[in-house]
Amino acid sequence: MVQRRENTPSTPGPVGLVGSGEFLPQMDEVDAMLLAGRRPRVAILATAAGLEGPETVSRWLDMGSRHFAALGAEPVPLPVMNADDADDERYAAQIAGVGLVYLSGGNPAHLAATLRDSAVWRAVSAAWHAGAALAGCSAGAMALSAEAPSVRHATNEAGLALVGHVAVIPHFDRIANWDETFLGRRVAQPRSGVTLVGIDEDTALVGGPEHWTVMGRRTVTVFGENGPTVHQAGARLILPLPASR
Repeated sequence: MVQRRENTPSTPGPVGLVGSGEFLPQMDEVDAMLLAGRRPRVAILATAAGLEGPETVSRWLDMGSRHFAALGAEPVPLPVMNADDADDERYAAQIAGVGLVYLSGGNPAHLAATLRDSAVWRAVSAAWHAGAALAGCSAGAMALSAEAPSVRHATNEAGLALVGHVAVIPHFDRIANWDETFLGRRVAQPRSGVTLVGIDEDTALVGGPEHWTVMGRRTVTVFGENGPTVHQAGARLILPLPASR
């Protein structure tokens, strides 16, 4: 269950980059940790599924609401599907005071393009800077990082760059089943100051901006100058910020 002790941090909250498994029992430990010491109130955004229609978005929001209610938190499902929704101040206002904002999966390019420079994203950023935790699963994790390429839709939108020194490949242990060339393309196109990480399914990388912990059932692979290194659950990693920051 979520700890109900509240605090008023003066620094941004932790970030959770999740390979897969949003709103499922295998992520209970990760989600409870993100909420620990924060207000048990969670804004849920299924915007990445917006192109799939309102029924799909509603299904994700309902699933997220049940999941966080079971953890003892108040869910705040926000049906932000498109740019007009993202600029709706009524949705943005509901983000104030949450302890966690959660971005679920779908199309990362649509998610990044929809939220960028919107009222909702400004509210999310303000909540995070005030100490709320921020999590993204699959497309959500990609959109929070430097780049938001879509495996299925052959698009490569810039990410929201909240953790702009990281680029995420979610579902890393299964990505070759969808596109066997995707990993090779990403590794062959490095960006200066950006570390590429592959996060397996049912696994999360939690922390930020530089210090991270692997949580979950599988592993995280970090692509460095000397090649990839694999890190098991419990491992603590440093993903350095660019020297200019």
